[in-house]
Amino acid sequence: MIGIKKDFKLADGRIISIETGKLAKQADGAVVVKMGDTMLLATVVAMKDAKENVDFMPLSVEYREKYAAAGRFPGGFFKREARPSDYEILISRLVDRALRPLFPDDYHAEVQVIITLISADTNVLPDALACLAASSALAVSDIPFNGPISEARVGRINGQFVINPSISDMENSDIDIMVAASIDNIMMVEGEMKEISEIDMIQAIAFGHEAIKEQCNAQLELAALIEQSKTKREYCHETNDLEYKEVIRKATYQKIYDIAKSGIANKKLRKTSFDTIKEEFVATLTEEDQQAKANLTGRYFHAVEKEAIRNATLDSRVRLDGRKLDEIRPIWSEVDYLPAAHGSAIFTRGETQSLTTVTLGTKLDEQMIDGAVIEGKVNFILHYNFPSFATGEVKPIRSTGRREIGHGNLALRALKEVLPTGENNLYTIRIVSDILESNGSSSMATVCAGTLALMDAGVKIKKPVSGIAMGLITDETTKKYAILSDILGDEDHLGDMDFKVCGTRDGITACQMDIKVNGLSNELLKEALEQAKRGRLHILGEMEKTISKPRDDYKPFVPRIFQMKIPKEFIGAVIGPGGKVIQEMQRETGTTIVIEEVGEFGIIDIVAYNMESKDAVVAKIKGITAVPEIGEIYKGKVKSILPFGAFVEIFPGQDGLLHISEVDWKRLEKVEDALKVGDVVEVKIIGIDPKNGKMKLSRKVLLPKPEQNSSK
Repeated sequence: MIGIKKDFKLADGRIISIETGKLAKQADGAVVVKMGDTMLLATVVAMKDAKENVDFMPLSVEYREKYAAAGRFPGGFFKREARPSDYEILISRLVDRALRPLFPDDYHAEVQVIITLISADTNVLPDALACLAASSALAVSDIPFNGPISEARVGRINGQFVINPSISDMENSDIDIMVAASIDNIMMVEGEMKEISEIDMIQAIAFGHEAIKEQCNAQLELAALIEQSKTKREYCHETNDLEYKEVIRKATYQKIYDIAKSGIANKKLRKTSFDTIKEEFVATLTEEDQQAKANLTGRYFHAVEKEAIRNATLDSRVRLDGRKLDEIRPIWSEVDYLPAAHGSAIFTRGETQSLTTVTLGTKLDEQMIDGAVIEGKVNFILHYNFPSFATGEVKPIRSTGRREIGHGNLALRALKEVLPTGENNLYTIRIVSDILESNGSSSMATVCAGTLALMDAGVKIKKPVSGIAMGLITDETTKKYAILSDILGDEDHLGDMDFKVCGTRDGITACQMDIKVNGLSNELLKEALEQAKRGRLHILGEMEKTISKPRDDYKPFVPRIFQMKIPKEFIGAVIGPGGKVIQEMQRETGTTIVIEEVGEFGIIDIVAYNMESKDAVVAKIKGITAVPEIGEIYKGKVKSILPFGAFVEIFPGQDGLLHISEVDWKRLEKVEDALKVGDVVEVKIIGIDPKNGKMKLSRKVLLPKPEQNSSK
């Protein structure tokens, strides 16, 4: 079966192909995107009609990896792909956030996009191709969609920007961002950086957009070859009553506008004020109209509320809670709040609050990553929790949601750049942020609280990191705009942009931007980034009033980790047969010992609560790894006695034979006449078998030789 195919080249000559008409033909749209040996199958199916009373876009995006794609078996007992990994969820979120704003506002049929990794190149990351695949599937379908769009990863290697760099090249990149865009507009940006400047970030985004334009044009050319894509399906998913909408607007607009300008700082009081306006209007309707028009009333009131609040901000340059456009909410913070935690902090900004803990563990606590493409272990983990009480709601407690995983990942990316590395950090670090209150930008509160908790724990971070969420309100008719610092939840919901920027005083370490408006110019983006920088520095200043640098030492109850190296040929001797030697050392000293082979060495982590225990382990390991030499004298313990001699342990796990003839100068009938098990004796190595390394010991050569009687 021959499909319809479109190829295009990246700047460095690598080829990406998009093919349709060969696989999954019963889906509304299906394509296979290929780069190197990496192949993604993307399908899209939409319901013919919207469900009753649905006034939103019911889009679901699922990215899944097949282990067979990489020639691997899934782990676990069942040996089949199970629930999605965090990596798969993060890719699903990236694609979802890029696609969702481009469906028509009045299109409410359920749409499902499924992207499957069916072949994996070990040096080509699939996430940079996932949005291209999803948008291509929509492009060749008859589903209404204001695309096409695509995503591109932008790296900077040796000062040069690169599109979709290989996994190996990314190790040398100081930028790792994903840019999503249409031909005309940037839709989304997310990624991490090594303290880059605002100008560098703008240039990276622009570079990514140029490549995306080519990818969008390739989709248009492919779609032009597909008959069904030329006529999009007709739909009618909304019943409107424009006269009724105008009635609501006349009755409520000015009241909402006045409250929005009044600057009510309290979220609950402000919401109650808006709800009262709606209730007063509903009370003017007949009971029959209240029920019959309930859905229209909710939809139209929300639209009027959005318009009035946005206009109030643009006209007065004062925000919902009374702040100036660039004003940061009041901040207070505290560290060492939880006496039993290794590190803890409270960070509160306005009505958003994070209680964050840091726990320091060993290599045994590292997280194992077992994906189809990405494998390995990580020693930095960040978990973000958002309980319903944080917004005063009642919801069932379920498993971790996609939003929590996404927000946690953003905070992790912001902080990992400043963590100590190598021998400066022997711990596995876990940060947990519990959001106790939320009114905008809880992920940025997590970044700030995480920084404070790390310093409270004594982790020697390079620099403090803060984060801020920026918003935007625009009016295409009047060309007015307002860039908002430290946005509220309402400003996020009603605004045109949610731009989170994290960094140190010296540069940006992570960002996440979702844009809901067309045509965000570089000038506007630059202004937003400069305003964000001022806010970020202000927040850092407030944080430093609580703690400005890491504690000099870890808290007394934190286990200390000491590291030593041994030649790798001694690893087996330290472990002992069946783990006997290492287990005995741990039992005798109350320590935890972790050994890992790295190159030509065995790296040993000794986890101890006091120096005496650590020193005891070090002494034992040095004894095990010492190389016995002929002629040297050692103290050893008699481990066992046999008719022909005794075995004496001169190093832990290393013993030699003290033959009965070498115990004493005088003739012994039994070894027990001179020694018993447990005796500590001095012995000299008189020989080492070159074949098996077995040692021959002598005790008698260290004893005075008795004088012999001369015969007369």
